Amino acid sequence: MDARVEEDAKGRRQVHGACVEPCAIERGMRIIGGKWTGSILWHLKDGPVRFNDLARMIGGASKKMITERLRQLEAQGLVSRKVMDTAPVSVHYEITELGRTALGFLDELRNWSETLPSGMNAND
Repeated sequence: MDARVEEDAKGRRQVHGACVEPCAIERGMRIIGGKWTGSILWHLKDGPVRFNDLARMIGGASKKMITERLRQLEAQGLVSRKVMDTAPVSVHYEITELGRTALGFLDELRNWSETLPSGMNAND
């Protein structure tokens, strides 16, 4: 239901059909809207990736931030973590089937972003 604002007889504004917290958009943004979350999922789309390789792919994020996001994504069931029995030990991350369901709109977001004016950037 779309929210609408109407004025009553006394000129007071009334909101009808407002989202009950959290609405679907807010819920989705809470899950996937964290900084670097979409990038992590996007970079895992082609198969398992070692942690250090993922950190290099993302570039601007610290390893601490990537670790935090990966833990959140794993707890939500969007990413799986596998410790490889190698010397030295390596950790691989892979997008789950649930995580793959986000790739469609992440691709749409990428396409939309490419159409924006070049000087338009988000406030960090």
